[in-house]
Amino acid sequence: MHPTLSLIKREFTAYFLSPIAYVVLAVFLLVTGHLFYLTLNLLTESGPRGVEFPMQSMLGDEKFWLVFLFIPPLLTMRLFAEERGSGTLEMLMTAPVRDWQVVLSKFIACFMFYLVMWLPTLVYWPILMNLDWATFTPQIDSRPIGTSYIGVFFAGAMFLALGLYVSSLVRSQMVAALVSLILSLLFIVAGFWRPEMDPSSLIYRIIYYVSVPLHFSRDFTRGVIVTGHLVLYVSMTLFFLFMTVRSLESRRWK
Repeated sequence: MHPTLSLIKREFTAYFLSPIAYVVLAVFLLVTGHLFYLTLNLLTESGPRGVEFPMQSMLGDEKFWLVFLFIPPLLTMRLFAEERGSGTLEMLMTAPVRDWQVVLSKFIACFMFYLVMWLPTLVYWPILMNLDWATFTPQIDSRPIGTSYIGVFFAGAMFLALGLYVSSLVRSQMVAALVSLILSLLFIVAGFWRPEMDPSSLIYRIIYYVSVPLHFSRDFTRGVIVTGHLVLYVSMTLFFLFMTVRSLESRRWK
């Protein structure tokens, strides 16, 4: 267990030594802060310009997902591609650690930094809930906020696992980021492309099942947790982690 913890610490610390991580963090906070500002304006509006679910204006907005699309590839592109490009992966593979420990360590470290990105947004909670500071009771239902954060944690894990797997296949960090970006589109583009379809048709149900933005705009940001969405995120996360382990195992036989 000690080698795994050492690897996690090494990978997590590396993020704070990378300028790209700080750029990603700054852009992420800038976009979420802007969306929070727009949401506050909508909360004070009445009539058709008003908003019933505050988180729907933030995480259900297309601008958020256009930015989010780039975050996992940028966070994961260096995890294995940099090691392969610099030749340090061979040294890591000969260390007294198993392949799954290496993969799990890198994934946990990456996911920890992903959570760090979301920590500053917790200051939005009291304002979005219209918290009564005298009694510390929310004036607005807090469930949509909680379910929205549950959704971004599980969905983020899926996209990070995808990026980790792609990074284990290539030597170039830019190639890893680009391929991961293209594959991530499969889970996001359907949220922007909304053709006129019969909701009962098979194609529509498939699009809805894999479209992460639609999961948030229709369910998570409304305080609803759909088991099918979480099953998709967890199963895809485990699948990509498994494929990453197999990718490393295949290198031992080359």
